[in-house]
Amino acid sequence: MARALQFSLYKWLLGAEKTFVGLDNYRRLIFEDGDFHKSVLVTLYFTVLSVLPAIALALFVAVLLNGAGLRFRGIFRTIYFVPVVTSLVAVAFVWRALLEPSFGLVNTVLGWVGINGPGWLASPDWALPGIALMTIWRDMGFYMVIFLAGLQAIPREVTDAARIDGAGPWRSFWYVTLPLLNPSIVLAAVIGVINGLQLFTQTYVMTGSPQRLPGGPLGSTRSVVLYIVEQTFRPLEMGYGSAAAFLLFVLIMIVTLIQFRLIQRKFEY
Repeated sequence: MARALQFSLYKWLLGAEKTFVGLDNYRRLIFEDGDFHKSVLVTLYFTVLSVLPAIALALFVAVLLNGAGLRFRGIFRTIYFVPVVTSLVAVAFVWRALLEPSFGLVNTVLGWVGINGPGWLASPDWALPGIALMTIWRDMGFYMVIFLAGLQAIPREVTDAARIDGAGPWRSFWYVTLPLLNPSIVLAAVIGVINGLQLFTQTYVMTGSPQRLPGGPLGSTRSVVLYIVEQTFRPLEMGYGSAAAFLLFVLIMIVTLIQFRLIQRKFEY
């Protein structure tokens, strides 16, 4: 991090001499670089699209799998967790084929029920939601494990007491289980947002090809990390790329601190 901060203060084309420019790289990024601004908005939008649904679905699945009397519980947990340990590059290639507008399985299945599927990765409006859909499918199992650990740490006496006091399943979950799951929710949210703000592999694999640069169509999926790679390794502007990387670090830190402030609550059994 210290070296990145140091490099960001220089104008440095790799292979040439470094020229000290102070905060000029940051000034250009913050006030002049419209492509960087768009990449930040794309990254934030993707984070909202992917993290919130994944956490909600993972919590729902975890509650189901934690239910007493469920048969084959271990098999179900394995099925949900397999995508997490599968190579992200391999998963991205498979989903790229699934979301192909004309012959992909997703639009084919939608056509069976009379729905005309969107252009997905070929459409500026649908490319990022398509990538988010894949990310939700892949990450849900990870959050599920976090929530299962949290659910199993809640003393059974607490939920039994709520049931004896007349609380139904929904009220028991809302007023007892959910508050006691706050540490697990905070952990899942923080990890999810950090991963979302570092979006790269999915976009690089699913939107790039030998014929076109990743991040399309029309820059609709160019994340901050992809922008950093483009600015650093194509024109070899190491100083400018380091400044963008350091700003991403600051963004992640600010968002993480806001999350802790907004969603972390005191709890007790």
